[in-house]
Amino acid sequence: MSTPPAPLHLPRTSESDQLLRIRHSCSHVMAMAVQHLFKNVQVTIGPWTETGFYYDFDAPEPFTSQDLKKIRKGMQRILRQNLSFRREEVSRQEAQRRIEAIGEPYKLEILADLQEPITLYHLGDQWWDLCAGPHVATTAEINPNAVDLETVAGAYWRGDETRAQLQRIYGTVFETPEQLAEHKRRREEAQRRDHRRLGRELGLFLFSDSVGPGLPLWTPRGTQLRSLLEDYLRQQQQRRGYQPVITPHIARVDLFRISGHWQNYKEDMFPLMAENDAGRALEEGFVMKPMNCPFHIQIYKAELRSYRDLPYRLAEFGTVYRYEQSGELGGLTRVRGFTVDDSHLFVTPEQLDEEFLQVVDLILTVFQDLELQKFKARLSFRGPGNTKMIGRPEAWDQAEAAIRRAVDHLGMESVEGPGEAAFYGPKLDFLFCDALEREWQLGTVQVDYNLPERFDLEYVAPDGSRQRPVMLHRAPFGSLERLIGILIEEYGGDLPFWLAPEQIRILPVTAAALTAARQLATRLCSQGVRAAVEASGERLGKLIRNGETRKIPVLGILGEQEMETDSVSLRTRRQGNLGDMAQARLVELARDAVASRRATLMP
Repeated sequence: MSTPPAPLHLPRTSESDQLLRIRHSCSHVMAMAVQHLFKNVQVTIGPWTETGFYYDFDAPEPFTSQDLKKIRKGMQRILRQNLSFRREEVSRQEAQRRIEAIGEPYKLEILADLQEPITLYHLGDQWWDLCAGPHVATTAEINPNAVDLETVAGAYWRGDETRAQLQRIYGTVFETPEQLAEHKRRREEAQRRDHRRLGRELGLFLFSDSVGPGLPLWTPRGTQLRSLLEDYLRQQQQRRGYQPVITPHIARVDLFRISGHWQNYKEDMFPLMAENDAGRALEEGFVMKPMNCPFHIQIYKAELRSYRDLPYRLAEFGTVYRYEQSGELGGLTRVRGFTVDDSHLFVTPEQLDEEFLQVVDLILTVFQDLELQKFKARLSFRGPGNTKMIGRPEAWDQAEAAIRRAVDHLGMESVEGPGEAAFYGPKLDFLFCDALEREWQLGTVQVDYNLPERFDLEYVAPDGSRQRPVMLHRAPFGSLERLIGILIEEYGGDLPFWLAPEQIRILPVTAAALTAARQLATRLCSQGVRAAVEASGERLGKLIRNGETRKIPVLGILGEQEMETDSVSLRTRRQGNLGDMAQARLVELARDAVASRRATLMP
């Protein structure tokens, strides 16, 4: 029996210096093609991304799908000309003179922010742009058949909603046509698994223009799914000594001044709510919380704690709000209001390592139970030159050392992410790789010496002295919204039996079977199974199709023959047709599958 070929690896841009040069160069080729094909189009910026490149254009008319095809052909013509990329260093005055000569006002704004030396990159003798590089030597290094243009999206100039709205063309390029073909196959598969489409089909959530972008509304079925995940984690936390709390959605801005969020995270927070103009001028009022940690700190601080009280573990499914730019929103994976499975642990320095390991064990348990198998750990530490980090360098050194010790102890595969730390402390992030090899950040645990200092937290040590606790910030899910979006796509909508909002649907073939179907559903529900009856009276084929559209894990067909034998004919999504089964046996299996959180009805 032959072994199936290994899936073709599609490198990310940061993994290959040559691919970075190719993609960056292709953004210039695309901009040149656009300006050759469409008059009065101005260019702004055009960087590479991890999966391709884009360029933002100010164009009089919207680009269409037909335009993208023309632009791609124009790019291929340019690539086949073997044009060189030539770097030129010029004075600021000379750069300004040339930009004014071609009437590109956006370039003037970019130029004003550039540090010397000012460099231009020429594409042959036909086109140039302000750029720091790097690029390939000539277009001959780029395979014209490995280039594709994908989508057009709106983008505000410099991300400011009060500035001009531009058109962003996204493209991609690989080193070989085979890689591009695999990339396109994965894109098609991603569209098939898209949680936004499946979420509508499965009746889980929706978005409303009347409510606003990035603010999902959860239907009864979607709320059931959220509740199942919350209940599951609550049980896991209860076994580990966590105590539940609930905190408000807003707080005085002063709370976030102490934590540092207002100074370092203000652009991502919703605007200040002040009582009057004077309050707004003094920045006095209330804000919607972007984080839960300052609230949990207040609960810890409400009374003096002893070392005997530690570790002190608080947990909350806390909804937070972040003012994401509209162009950055994406289904459930990037929203403006989301619920974090947030917990904050207050520990002594001696307890830090053990508590950190226990948190990691909880995260790994969650991943295992959710069938999330491909993930890696990222050590998200300080980055060079980051001015938003708060606290003493010594505290950062201690926190980073604790994370390294835990990873070394566990022997985990890990990568370092300089500059990925929270502004108040380093963290260990868990990056999940889905069926399409896309990476998502889910679980995280952060070590924080800084907020306990900023809020002057204390505990009474065994010798009677006052000491400073260490905080652990922890979220195994990350956010419920992102987790559910990822789970829908990873499962292709086929949720495991224990997570399905509706686990079993009984299909009565005749009107006479309807009463028996309801009785069976009642028996199942009494054992904690989520069962329902399809009572529409449609033909059996239509009933089955309805159940398959909703991706119900188990369909039970009940007709005259089944009624005579007190049985039910079972069709399952994961295990195929199971044939006839005694109703009592079905109730027993379903009850056990729920209790043991099985992915399927049958063991």
